[in-house]
Amino acid sequence: MTDPAAKTLVPVLRISFPDEDRLGHGKMELLEHIRATGSISAAGRAMDMSYRRAWLLVSEMNRMFSEQVVEPQRGGQKGGGAALTPFGEELLERFRRMEKTMRESLAEDLAWLEAKRGL
Repeated sequence: MTDPAAKTLVPVLRISFPDEDRLGHGKMELLEHIRATGSISAAGRAMDMSYRRAWLLVSEMNRMFSEQVVEPQRGGQKGGGAALTPFGEELLERFRRMEKTMRESLAEDLAWLEAKRGL
């Protein structure tokens, strides 16, 4: 049986910066996993991506802004980890709010598109 939600239209927010950097759902999901796990490598595993790829995405986000998004954490039994900075928390919150605003703003038009879509 197919999930009906999987067949609905979904707007996707992606912000393209003038210098070709991008901010979108994948990076925000990575931040959520880092917040939940306290680890870049565990966040990458949760998304089925290599540590190197996760680390490169974090590095890219840290470079994109005037403030760090993710910072290393020292200590602990297994060594260090990673955590979102206050700026990273706000970035994630604002991005999710932008997504919600976009979905709400487009709901009527998406419903119209859905009604006109051929199956």
